[in-house]
Amino acid sequence: MEGLALLLQVLSRWALPTVFLLIPLYGYLKGVAVYDTFVEGAREGAGVAVRLLPYLVAMFAAIEIFRGSGAMDHLVGLIAPITDSLGIPREVLPLALIRPLSGSGSLGVLNQILRDTGADSLAGRMASAIMASTETTFYVLTVYLGAVGVRKSRHCLACSLLADLAGFLAAAYLVRLVFR
Repeated sequence: MEGLALLLQVLSRWALPTVFLLIPLYGYLKGVAVYDTFVEGAREGAGVAVRLLPYLVAMFAAIEIFRGSGAMDHLVGLIAPITDSLGIPREVLPLALIRPLSGSGSLGVLNQILRDTGADSLAGRMASAIMASTETTFYVLTVYLGAVGVRKSRHCLACSLLADLAGFLAAAYLVRLVFR
């Protein structure tokens, strides 16, 4: 068992440097002007970033309005009776609400849950599983749909939020199943 752990440790340490070396080497062997191609891609990426900036500013402003206005606290109060009956601790509800909106905001909420309840608590384990099972949906949609100029994203948003809900419920169920 120790040999396997050592092998995995060595593989994980060298995986990214190996990939970062092999990709340019492969391009070079195929006759691609690797550096020029990289610079052109970086130039295009910078243009995409400039085009996305207004969308990102709007999204971050909406998140702060949602949190600062107390709307999140009211929404947690409305949802809590349902989640209480499912055995989901109230402490994880702010994470479930913020996660689709903001990665850094949800990381801050996760940190607070782990600090307040402990990493080995039901809430701490559930919050960790929820963090890994859901996505920053609005950020992803803002970036991907804004990058290509998609204007009609109604169904994409609904499906993405439904997937987040499924991830939240599956994570909560499996944590309760395994750790209770």
